[in-house]
Amino acid sequence: MLKTVKKLKQHLVASSLAVALSVGAIASSAVHAAEYNWRFANLYSRGTAFGAVYEGLAKNIEVMSNGRIKVQVLYSGEGVGSSGIFGAVKTGLITMGAPFQSLNAGELPAGIVEIGLPGGTNDVGDLSTLFYEKGWAPILKKAYGEQGLVWLDPYIQPAVYVITKKPINSIADFKGLKIRAPGAYGKFLRNLGASPVSLAWSEIYTSLSTGVIDGSIGSNMIDHRDGNHVEVAKYMYPLPLAGAQVLPIIVNQSAWNKLPTDLKAIVKAATAVHAQEQMTKSRLWESQAVADMEAKGLQWSPEPSAADKAAWKAAGAKLMDEYAAQDEYSKELIDILRKDQAND
Repeated sequence: MLKTVKKLKQHLVASSLAVALSVGAIASSAVHAAEYNWRFANLYSRGTAFGAVYEGLAKNIEVMSNGRIKVQVLYSGEGVGSSGIFGAVKTGLITMGAPFQSLNAGELPAGIVEIGLPGGTNDVGDLSTLFYEKGWAPILKKAYGEQGLVWLDPYIQPAVYVITKKPINSIADFKGLKIRAPGAYGKFLRNLGASPVSLAWSEIYTSLSTGVIDGSIGSNMIDHRDGNHVEVAKYMYPLPLAGAQVLPIIVNQSAWNKLPTDLKAIVKAATAVHAQEQMTKSRLWESQAVADMEAKGLQWSPEPSAADKAAWKAAGAKLMDEYAAQDEYSKELIDILRKDQAND
């Protein structure tokens, strides 16, 4: 554990040093007009906690580049839907994006492994070393690179939980429920008898209130809180689908190639700061989000029995084999993950 934390600290220190060097260079330069105008699409609506964090990334790029890069932030539903972010960055319709890999599983299967398969670790240090010390980062750079995309520092969000309109008293209660759960989360819940549905985050509230779906995952508890999901679904299942989610920032390759070396370094440094902010703020916000929802009537489904916990674990056991067969990059990632788990 100490070794893991040390490696994580080394990465964070390196990121902070990059930021310091960039800011120092900026301070000694003259003010520049915008040379590059970027559009940055994210997954969240205006006024949400995470929407503000993405806005912070855009502002950091502008400030650290001394205005040479201007970044327009596009929120959920503003021109590009959540499922369209990945393709829009590929085509250059937008320059930079924060996609949800589960919505684009067919285009980039390795993204499903990257985000975290059900049953994965919630240890930030373990996740960071998996990417930066054990080989995931180079593999993902190649996988995204083949799509015409530049993969920048990923960020870590907290555990994924499912909220439902009716309490889940046993695993059997998942049978037949329509639950918004894209990607591997959907396959996991299908193994429990549920019917997964793929919807953008902005569609969850209306779909719950009108009965289109019976429940939904959120990227984390903050998502459920900011989406006001508790107004239309009162019950949270106590077992997480995944201990954490890891999501990337991507940039159109052609736009990236047009940047000079110093601006590339600045964008990378700003993204590293963003990754740290996502990690620290989301941990602080998670408990507050739960308290806010409980104040509005959120209830927890009953504690699962030993049999339910075993069924929950079994539902995710075969996902690794399934995703390893998707493509070469997925297999490489899972081979590293299995080796890492065997050494724990």
